[in-house]
Amino acid sequence: MIKTEKKGSSLHIWVPRKWNGFTIEELFTQYWRAPKKMIHEWRMGKKVMLRGIAAPWTEVLNEGDLLQIPLLYEEQGEQQTYMDIEVLYEDDHVIVVNKPAGLQTHPSQPGETDSLVNGVAFHMLANGEGQFPTHIHRLDRDTTGAILFAKDRLSAAILDRELKERNIKRTYKALVHGLIKNKRGKIDEGIGKDRHHGSRRRVSPTGQPAVTHYEVVQTFPDKRQTLVTCHLDTGRTHQIRVHLSYIGHPLVGDLLYGGRPDAPRQALHACRLEFIHPLTEEPIVISAPYLDQPPIFPM
Repeated sequence: MIKTEKKGSSLHIWVPRKWNGFTIEELFTQYWRAPKKMIHEWRMGKKVMLRGIAAPWTEVLNEGDLLQIPLLYEEQGEQQTYMDIEVLYEDDHVIVVNKPAGLQTHPSQPGETDSLVNGVAFHMLANGEGQFPTHIHRLDRDTTGAILFAKDRLSAAILDRELKERNIKRTYKALVHGLIKNKRGKIDEGIGKDRHHGSRRRVSPTGQPAVTHYEVVQTFPDKRQTLVTCHLDTGRTHQIRVHLSYIGHPLVGDLLYGGRPDAPRQALHACRLEFIHPLTEEPIVISAPYLDQPPIFPM
């Protein structure tokens, strides 16, 4: 774990042994692989401090050195909106919340202010943090569960790369129609847009690559339903819903993909989130409890 401390808009980091021999530039470009625009701002602003002075970027780091980085918060002007949110984890750089059903992750139209990110922004503002959060991934409006947000630009950039490199693990629970025979399976089918339906996706040989792994948790023969866990190698729109429908087991309540209205929404919940903290490098594991009342998942 790397020792860090946030002071105002500055991040203090005590150089760990594994950074010995890195220059400041190598830390930003090779280790963190920060965006070029961000690196340019840090370099031109001459606000990166090492051992209390504005050091040249060729300066070599040594264990125990104090490195100070301006986080450069951007006031983006989005609206903060009060809502009752359940925070599952929070520190100076990231926040994980338990998204309820019926709420968009982020605004889909200019001027919308009733999405989850607006609620997270209000929560942060109430705690004295005026910057606007960045969602690292998203969930459909009627899918519940854990969503990860970054509070600063550096954390957002690192987590965005981690997501693309499949280092952030998301586990879902889904209740589907029918009794799945195989205890576990892998669905490796491309997903593309359905040209006959604006919001629908479909399995397509010309679609984007998509891989879903599933495992049976419990079967319910009387209702002819199966509870499964899923995790994704990719993150396509409606991926779990499309893939499970494709193998003949649509989600309970998912009318768009062949499910029956046995639940008020599609029965999909992001129950677990695992990632490495972008700055402290501490392993973070978050479990998200069900939110539905009455519950739509078997207890």
